[in-house]
Amino acid sequence: MGATPRRLLVVWHSFTGATEAMVGALLEGARAATDDAVDVSALRAADAGAADVLAADAVVFATPETLASMSGAMKDFFDRSYYPLLGRCEGKPYALLVCVGSDGQPTIAQLRRIALGLRLKEVAEPVLVCTQAQTAEAILAAKQVPASALARGRELGALLAAGLELGVF
Repeated sequence: MGATPRRLLVVWHSFTGATEAMVGALLEGARAATDDAVDVSALRAADAGAADVLAADAVVFATPETLASMSGAMKDFFDRSYYPLLGRCEGKPYALLVCVGSDGQPTIAQLRRIALGLRLKEVAEPVLVCTQAQTAEAILAAKQVPASALARGRELGALLAAGLELGVF
């Protein structure tokens, strides 16, 4: 009988489909890169909690940027999970995926501050997808993510799954 699979968890939220599409690409890349040695799953931020993060060997936080911050659903996830995770997940590998209309750096900085407090270990540069949505109509519209951005999501998933499978992190 083989070893217990390592676990890669994606905690995500999406308003207009861009983050959801990127999570789908990440999952696709992760599953294609591993031979059942890594269990790959995703939970909406509203459905995820500290126990899910603790059960994972690595985690990705995927969120749209909303008013220069993570989405409210992702903030709610951290509001519910931060203190139950504190002191219990030091060194756990993590990565970020952020979909934005124009910037993204405030959200990445905010998520990194949270990860620093939890003593998580960033193992990949954040994947930042900029939709260039600048009007109210464009911001609220369903998003079509370019193939090049989806490829970056697949690459991140493959990197994380391979790293877990090989024991790199």
